[in-house]
Amino acid sequence: MIKVYTWPTPNGHKVHIMLEECGMKLGHDWQAIPIDIGAGDQFAAEILRISPNNKIPALVDPSGPDGKPVALFESGAILLYLAAKTGKFLPKTDRLKFQTLQWLMFQMGGVGPMLGQTHHFRQYAPEKIDYAIDRYTNETRRLYGVMDRQLAISKFMACNQYTVADIAIFPWLRNWANQGIDWADYPHLKRWYDLIAARPAVVRGVAVLADLRKPITTDKAREVLFGGTQYQKR
Repeated sequence: MIKVYTWPTPNGHKVHIMLEECGMKLGHDWQAIPIDIGAGDQFAAEILRISPNNKIPALVDPSGPDGKPVALFESGAILLYLAAKTGKFLPKTDRLKFQTLQWLMFQMGGVGPMLGQTHHFRQYAPEKIDYAIDRYTNETRRLYGVMDRQLAISKFMACNQYTVADIAIFPWLRNWANQGIDWADYPHLKRWYDLIAARPAVVRGVAVLADLRKPITTDKAREVLFGGTQYQKR
């Protein structure tokens, strides 16, 4: 059984969704092992052995490409591994494959980091910094605009078929209201968002461990996530 060390965050949900979309069932083909990032579980030695960047998700597959166990971290790499393992959600032709990879990289390099900063400064920062809030909110809106223009000419994000690019991007847009987004400004993206949100595997994926996640309200959780604990030598 594949083990996924995870938490109900956008990056965790990417992998949950991918596994379910690939036909793997929670509790039968894969196991979700909760890593409470607010409590500091990600810094445990056994987690650092498979996720040296102390982030979730991480995956351990007992049946790797050579028949031996393989451990992976970084959600984008995990999506590509599962696509290769199952033969799903990464197009076969070079043209469509590279179109898909560019939008996956767009999520990894742009959507995730920028929307993450937007969440931080709009919701979690100990003081309101107008410059930071404006900078990241405006960048979030710019990225939404990029996706909206793409989806004016394409059914799905990379091409006219559902791919790992859609799976990677969707979880990051679920908190659109907290990102300062008005869907009326992005009608093509909203059409895509609703289409993805209705997929049964997506519904199952975003429900994984969802009952465990609580608002970040304690000083301890804030310190673990945003303070000196992140920077300790290990």
